[in-house]
Amino acid sequence: MTATRLEPYVFKVPLDKIRAGYYSDKYFLRVSEILRRERHNPRVTYQFFARDPATVVGIDESLAVLRTCTGYYEDEEKAGEIYQELRTVQYYLHKLSLEGSEAEIIELHNQRTKLRAQLNRLWVDCWRTLHVRALYDGDTVEPWEPFLVIEGPQQYFAYLETVLLGVIARPTGVATATREVVKAAGKKLVMFFPARFDHYWVQATDGYAAMKAGAFGVSTDANADYWGAQGLGTIPHALIASYSGSTAEASLAFDRQISSSVNRIILVDWDNDCIGTTLRCARAFQAAYYPGEPSSDLSCVVGEGNHKIFAVRFDTSSQLRDISVEPQDESSLGVCPQLVFNARRIFDEHGLQNLKIVASGGFTAARIDLFERLKVPVEMYGVGSSLMRQRIDITADVIEVNGELCAKVGRQKGDYSRLATVQ
Repeated sequence: MTATRLEPYVFKVPLDKIRAGYYSDKYFLRVSEILRRERHNPRVTYQFFARDPATVVGIDESLAVLRTCTGYYEDEEKAGEIYQELRTVQYYLHKLSLEGSEAEIIELHNQRTKLRAQLNRLWVDCWRTLHVRALYDGDTVEPWEPFLVIEGPQQYFAYLETVLLGVIARPTGVATATREVVKAAGKKLVMFFPARFDHYWVQATDGYAAMKAGAFGVSTDANADYWGAQGLGTIPHALIASYSGSTAEASLAFDRQISSSVNRIILVDWDNDCIGTTLRCARAFQAAYYPGEPSSDLSCVVGEGNHKIFAVRFDTSSQLRDISVEPQDESSLGVCPQLVFNARRIFDEHGLQNLKIVASGGFTAARIDLFERLKVPVEMYGVGSSLMRQRIDITADVIEVNGELCAKVGRQKGDYSRLATVQ
């Protein structure tokens, strides 16, 4: 398959703030400022690398930033005044969106549009002065291996270094952790469920990173934004609580109200009895939709879409031991192998051979690897907070100036043979 890049517009780059240096470390911002005032604009080569083995994601977003923010304002003072006015308008627009009239909101929207147009007219686009080479999102790299190289007039893009490093470092950490989990799971599916552990602003970036690393599904629409999909989910504890702790009643309500395009995955640990709760839910579906089927065979309730149970999710707390599990040591707490083996045996005895089991709750690559080595009969893994803990340092260095090698001691020009020229 030919590698492709996402279009710059997908990332909704906040042009005004980035061009104004809002997100830039001051020392990088001042590089461009000093070079402009000194009328000094050397042609330099920056190379970007990771300090650890990594699955790199964020390259396409960094290219979107370069494409839209390489350049300068021809009247810097005037642009600064307009930008401050724009910030004021934005502030009041957010305030009035809660308490303002429709006419006031429309007027502020118009003002914002006009101010942005004024800024754009002052912007001198210098993207075409650059020669950029890069790997593709989802590629793996070794420590110190260049994955992005920018060659061009330093004055036009030096101030972007903070932003470029940040949009790569964050998703690269998520993608690297996700790939480890996906590798451990082998051919089994991994569902990416850590949205609740982080700020909503980064959900789109995180979900895209997970997808590029091989995750099967994500939990929010924002996670799936960059490739136009939707979030997946199970029947949650909150809904079960709404039905006085009855997982069966909550599941039937879900089935009645949610589109048939959504597979029904039931969270079954509310009573710390994953097996018993699953059987109660299956019998409730049978009674509601298949009353003529024999009670000893629950196979009729398993499948995709409405009136069916696609899967059950075990999410037993690591502080608890499911009632079906024989007490041992800490290895028998939470979603442990014994619980899943017990469940699979009993499910199969009741005609639920095709009912899938999703294991979640504190899963890491190491824990999934253990489950796979033990051949625990799990079809899918739901992984959350562990995917947010990986951090990969991303660094950029100037290694050439005006065609001559010029790098700090300890740095050297890398191998660019894997890189593709960015059009």
